[in-house]
Amino acid sequence: MGSARQSKLRPSLLEGLDPEQRAVACAPRGPVCVLAGAGTGKTRTITHRIAYLVDSGHVAAGQVLAVTFTARAAGEMRARLRRLGVEGAQARTFHAAALRQLRYFWPRVVGDRQWDLLEGNKLRLVGQAANRLGMPTEIEVLRDLASEIEWAKASLVGPDDYPAVAGRLSRDIPEPAARLAELYRMYEKLKNDARLLDFDDLLLHTTAALEEHSAVAEEFRDRYRCFIVDEYQDVTPAQQRLLDAWLGGRDDLTVVGDANQTIYSFGGASPRPLLEFTRRFPDATVVRLERDYRSTPQVVSLANQVIGAARGRPAGSRLRLVGQQPDGPPPRFGEHDDEAAEAAAVAARIRELLDAGVPPSEIAVLYRVNAQSEAYEQALSEAGIPYLVRGGERFFARREIRQAMAALRTAAAAEPDGELVPRVRQVLAGAGLTESPPAGGAAKERWDALLALVELAEELAATTEGAGLARYVAELEHRAAAQHPPTVEGVTLASLHAAKGLEWDAVFLVGLAEGTVPIQRASGDGDAVEEERRLFYVGVTRARKHLSLTWALSRTPGGRPNRRRSRFLHGLMPEDHPAAKLARPQPKSSGPKARCRVCGGALTATMEVKLGRCATCPADLDEDLLARLREWRVERARQLKVPAYVVFTDATLVAIAEQRPTDDSALVSISGIGATKLERFGAEVLAVVRGADGP
Repeated sequence: MGSARQSKLRPSLLEGLDPEQRAVACAPRGPVCVLAGAGTGKTRTITHRIAYLVDSGHVAAGQVLAVTFTARAAGEMRARLRRLGVEGAQARTFHAAALRQLRYFWPRVVGDRQWDLLEGNKLRLVGQAANRLGMPTEIEVLRDLASEIEWAKASLVGPDDYPAVAGRLSRDIPEPAARLAELYRMYEKLKNDARLLDFDDLLLHTTAALEEHSAVAEEFRDRYRCFIVDEYQDVTPAQQRLLDAWLGGRDDLTVVGDANQTIYSFGGASPRPLLEFTRRFPDATVVRLERDYRSTPQVVSLANQVIGAARGRPAGSRLRLVGQQPDGPPPRFGEHDDEAAEAAAVAARIRELLDAGVPPSEIAVLYRVNAQSEAYEQALSEAGIPYLVRGGERFFARREIRQAMAALRTAAAAEPDGELVPRVRQVLAGAGLTESPPAGGAAKERWDALLALVELAEELAATTEGAGLARYVAELEHRAAAQHPPTVEGVTLASLHAAKGLEWDAVFLVGLAEGTVPIQRASGDGDAVEEERRLFYVGVTRARKHLSLTWALSRTPGGRPNRRRSRFLHGLMPEDHPAAKLARPQPKSSGPKARCRVCGGALTATMEVKLGRCATCPADLDEDLLARLREWRVERARQLKVPAYVVFTDATLVAIAEQRPTDDSALVSISGIGATKLERFGAEVLAVVRGADGP
């Protein structure tokens, strides 16, 4: 009976699969590694593999556990399995699977009342811990602190080991590592005293239950015998350890991933388990999926160029997509004078696509950080185009913007006129706008949003004679009121990270300027820059047919053209494109041009001048020295009671670690180190460079 059922269903299960997909579906039980490029039909492939294994009698449906990283992806997998007639197989996120198992085994492992899951109250608990330790409790700081605790737990780093690990990895953190370890320890105490679990605990406690209780492990492994892991390039050490506990030494495991789409290393993700899979399982079946069914050959070709320029690509990441769709329009490139002009041009092109019949829900505008959304919200609103912001609040709904507008209203009521831009800066300084960007992702995003308000003031001052604070606040109120589109389907506005796993007919990649893509804090780190390149690649591969790539030479209208297009765009544009020969703006300068210390070429970009080399020339970064410099800066900032960047910015420390100055003249030649910095910190920095201890 089983063989009759197999012969009846097997052909239908394999229909429509290409040769590589079919090889995955029909691979025998045991370790299977699927290297699946963007748009290659990996979800279809692995669900057909599950159905084939079940139909062939290799495994019962109830013995299959498939895990992925988002509830949406897990839901799609379950729906496809149902359509294939597979009932009973589990398809969940790592955390959902762990929660289910922990709830089931809790009475046997712990015995008392099950602890509640800490969901929306995590920041409150982090805030309590910070308050007890006298640490900052501003919401953006708490977000960064919570994210760092999440990274540590996902990376299996406890409070005692955190300072050493954070120092070795040069983590970009808002507080000294030792203080963060204290916070981590206090957070865990408060959480455990309240009998609460956070999402990371689900993985850690479930792993402990399987590792430390043989009866629990035996029952679980008797139930689940076949495992499938999607998006395996995003697995964290904590997830890998749980997977190992699930397997218990067995090898009935299928993993699917693309190292070219690893974009979450800041959260502890690593492609290493994917790339080293065959080392762990030498007899594994390896299949490469490279036929791209999502995008036109024109989009696919550009995507291959983007990722082909990556440095140090391991063999397991060298997938070259082959487009399977009909030809489409070539990607568009656009250089604009300023961000407002860029946003207006994007809105105009979106209107053309809408008029041509492209649904608004099939169009996306993707940017690097959420603070960039305002210009596009404004431009789309003015064009009467509905939009939805995915993975972030609308600009004027952000907490810091609401607070800043309240402060500006108060200031306008007291003094409506006066010189606009200095008054706005003064008010926003009280709301947290510093001269230089702070450390930490959430704090930097808040800073970017407040800076956008300053730039709006600069724009108004340049276009409206005599505009004062009252006129400026009225303009803000008008913009805020206009940016509440009807609650219907609209154009998607999203960050590149939030766009992972999604696709649209038309994609606009915007703000592709140095300092944004790649983000400024990644400029001095080769690994960080390569992750930014992968993020750009993810953005490109979201487009099915229409792809537009744009950048602006200035942030504000009438501003100095002091920006240049992203290094990732070099070589992508047709040679006859007007911007193809413009590697960077050429500002006038009366002094001698800085020269690259590697190739001797002229340097004009700020970051290049600071590093003393072209962005494309090889770095000679002393990682140990950089770590010592950062430790010195943390201690010095604590003594002075100032943020770390006030002592020296990350970029300046990278420049020092690359150039390794040995005297005052060499030190002061680094851009950003003037007479004041030299007098205050010069001797200490040179001592660190020589290997001596700082103060």
